[in-house]
Amino acid sequence: MLIGDASLTLDDLQAVVEDRQNVELSEPACRRVARAARYVRKRAEEGEPVYGVTTGFGANRDKVIDPEDAGILQERLIMSHASGVGDPLSTDVVRAMMLLRINALAQGNSGIRLETLELLVEMLNRGVHPVVPEMGSVGASGDLCPLAHMCLPIIGRGEVEYDGETMDGASAMEAAGLEPMMLTYKEGLALLNGTQAQTALGAMAAIRFREVLRCADAIGAMSLEAVAGRKAALDERIHSLRGREGQSESARLIREMLEGSELAGAEPGEVDGKVEYIQDSYCLRCMPQVHGASRDALAHVIDVLVNEANAVTDNPLVFPPAEEDAAEHYVETGGDILSGGNFHGQPVALALDYMKNAIAELGNIAERRCAKLTDKYFSEGLPPFLVSDAGLNSGMMIPQYVAAALVSENKSQAFPASVDSIPTSANMEDHVSMGMHAGLHAYRAIENVETILGIEYLIASQALDLREGFELGKGTGRLHELLREHVSFMDKDRVLSPDVQKASELVRDRSVYRAICEVSD
Repeated sequence: MLIGDASLTLDDLQAVVEDRQNVELSEPACRRVARAARYVRKRAEEGEPVYGVTTGFGANRDKVIDPEDAGILQERLIMSHASGVGDPLSTDVVRAMMLLRINALAQGNSGIRLETLELLVEMLNRGVHPVVPEMGSVGASGDLCPLAHMCLPIIGRGEVEYDGETMDGASAMEAAGLEPMMLTYKEGLALLNGTQAQTALGAMAAIRFREVLRCADAIGAMSLEAVAGRKAALDERIHSLRGREGQSESARLIREMLEGSELAGAEPGEVDGKVEYIQDSYCLRCMPQVHGASRDALAHVIDVLVNEANAVTDNPLVFPPAEEDAAEHYVETGGDILSGGNFHGQPVALALDYMKNAIAELGNIAERRCAKLTDKYFSEGLPPFLVSDAGLNSGMMIPQYVAAALVSENKSQAFPASVDSIPTSANMEDHVSMGMHAGLHAYRAIENVETILGIEYLIASQALDLREGFELGKGTGRLHELLREHVSFMDKDRVLSPDVQKASELVRDRSVYRAICEVSD
C-alpha cells in the first residue's frame, strides 16, 4: 500500500493492521519529506531560534540548544517522555499508531529525514511492535508518552514484541535486520508529537463497532423470534417516515434475519403461552431506533477519525520553500516553521466520547432483551430462566447478571473524558483533551458489549430450542446453528462460564459477523 498520495480509510487501516499488508512511501511523499528535512537543517545551521529544533521543549522553550547537541536533544526527548504505565496496548492498536504516524509524517510538514521515516516503515512491515503502556497521555500536546514508547526502538531502546517474544529494542531491531539511528534536528519531536495514539484506539474500536452493530441487529432478531415478537414495528414505512439512515438499515437487517420465520409475528394461539397484546417491549420494538442511533453516531465518528488519520498534528509545522522538480515547476514562495496547536486532541476526544456512549447504549438494550427472555412474566410462555425444574435449576439466571455487571461497568466510564482538563508542563500546557482516556474507555466498552451480545446469543439460542416445531428465520436459524456447533443446549445446570466465553468469542472473532454476511443481501 502506497502512503502519502491518497487518504487513508478505515479499510486501509484494517488491511495493514489486521491483514499485515506492507506499506511503502510514494515518490511524491519521499520528495516532500526530504525537502522539509533540508529546510529544517538550513534554518538550524543559520542559528535562528526555532522551537524544538534549537530550543528546549514546553516550559523549557526559552533554553537555546547548541547545534552540536541537536541529536542529544532529540534522543533525550524521546527517552524522557517514555514514562508510561499500565498494561500494554494491543498489538493491533500499536500497529495502527505506527501507520497513522507514518502517514502524518509522509505529508512533508514535520522535518523528519527520509531515512528515519523509512526505518519506521520497515519496523511496521517486519512486525517490530514496540511495547506501549496504555497510560500517560493527557491528549495535548499530542500523545507524547505513548508515541515516545513507540519510537524508542528507532534509537535502539525500549521493549519490543517481535516474532511472538518480548525483548529489548536493540535486540529486536537486530533480529529484524534493522539498524537503530542517531536522530538529528527536530526528529524526536516529529516522531512523538501528534494524536495518533488516541486516534488509533478510536479507529480500532470503530472497526469493531461497525461489525458489532450488525451482530446486535442479528442477535436481537433471535431474541424477538424467541418470544414470538411482533413484526409490525419493523415495517419499512415506519422507518422511512423518520428519515434516519441508521434506523432504516437496522430495521432492514432485522427483517432480513427473520425472513421465513414461523415464530416471529406468530399469533397467540399458534405459540404456547404467548400473550394476546399488540405491542412488544421497547427492547424489541425500538431496536431499530436504538441500534440505528448508534449507527448514525458511528458514521460521524468515522468521519472525524478518517480526517484525523490524514492530518498533520505535530508542532512546529514545517512549510519549506517550493523547489524545482523534474515533473512540475514550483514557484518560489519562501518558507516558514510555525508553532501552532494541531496536536490538541479535542476533536478526537469529543468524537470518542460520543462513540463510547453509542457503544454503551447497544449493550444497555441487549441486556434488557436478556432480562426479558429469562423473566417468566415477560417471555411469552417460556419457562423461568429457560430451564426445566426451575428452583432445582437456575438456568440462565446468572448470565443475565453478568450482562448487567458489564452494562454497569460501561456506564461508570461513560462520563465524558473530554470535559476534564488538568494543566501540565508548568502551566504552559494549561488545557488538555484527555482524548487517550476517551479512546481507552471506548475500546474497553466495545469489548464489554461483545461479551454482552455473546450472553444474549447464548440466552436467545436456549430460548429458541425451547420453541420446538417452528421454522427459524434464514439468518437467525444460521446463527443458532453456528452456536450449537460449539455450545450444546442446557437441559440442567452446568458451569456456564465456558459457554459464555465461547459465545462471546464467536462475536469477537467475527464468526457471527461472517455468518450474517453469508445470508445477508
